[in-house]
Amino acid sequence: MDKPPIKPGELWHFEYITPTFIQGELVEKVLTKGRTRYQKYIIHDTSIFGRTLVLDDKTQSAAFDEFVYHEALVHPAMLTHPNPKSIFIAGGGEGATAREVLSYRGVEKVTMVDLDQEIVELCMRYLPDHHQGCFKDRRLNVIYRDAYTFLQQSEEKFDIAVIDVPDPLENGPAINLFTREFYLLLFKHMNKDGLVIAQSGPTGPAFMDQCFSAVSNTMASVFPIVSVCEAFVPSFGTTWGFVIGSDSLDPSKLSTQEVDARIELRIENNLSFYDGITHSGMFSTPKYLRELMNKETRIITKSNPLFVP
Repeated sequence: MDKPPIKPGELWHFEYITPTFIQGELVEKVLTKGRTRYQKYIIHDTSIFGRTLVLDDKTQSAAFDEFVYHEALVHPAMLTHPNPKSIFIAGGGEGATAREVLSYRGVEKVTMVDLDQEIVELCMRYLPDHHQGCFKDRRLNVIYRDAYTFLQQSEEKFDIAVIDVPDPLENGPAINLFTREFYLLLFKHMNKDGLVIAQSGPTGPAFMDQCFSAVSNTMASVFPIVSVCEAFVPSFGTTWGFVIGSDSLDPSKLSTQEVDARIELRIENNLSFYDGITHSGMFSTPKYLRELMNKETRIITKSNPLFVP
């Protein structure tokens, strides 16, 4: 099959899902692009996925399906906890992670620590449909620091920690936030029944050994209970994985009926992706993924980091 014609004057965004697999999309308008102290960025309007944030050539969030990613990232852990009040977010510059956390009636304080103030401010300006004004919520405190350093110097404890940072790219800003040392720090900062959930990379058959199984194995070296789930995010080109660690609670044990009951009781917003049936499906991971995790031996450390292509 011939490659699709690219008309003169058209701008396309081509993204390497792997070194041998490229996903392409027509760009309708570039709103802003450049480089901060830490990473390259583009925010553009695209033909299929709408307004999209791209960091270091990797799609982070697209208007068309960001609700899938952010609801899958936040709600399994938040609903498993009996009454989450104090929440830690590492990264989450678009504000959509904070948006989902702040939809809980019982949440009292959210501490969002993001390294790159310039990116957060660009998201405030150009991604209003992502954050939906959550940066004005009095419960949210945004701190512009490295999350690893913040936890080293803080004595605060949390009920939930959401790790929403870019993939561990070589020379990228998030390498240390996928390590055993970071998970040990998180463990010390969690209250009783606390849960940590981390975006953990692709889980599709062609990509699953990039990051996901190593993150799961690394978190399991720290937390007594580790559960995994996944959701298909079209703009990412594959299913995407999430790893949850806890000292006492297992999200995979929640029934469909209990999830729906807790959503009704606790959440103010209307969810578009996540409910009890979706929860059950997310934790019903396929055989190939379970077999890979059973074979995984890698533990990510600062001295032996993991890099994705």
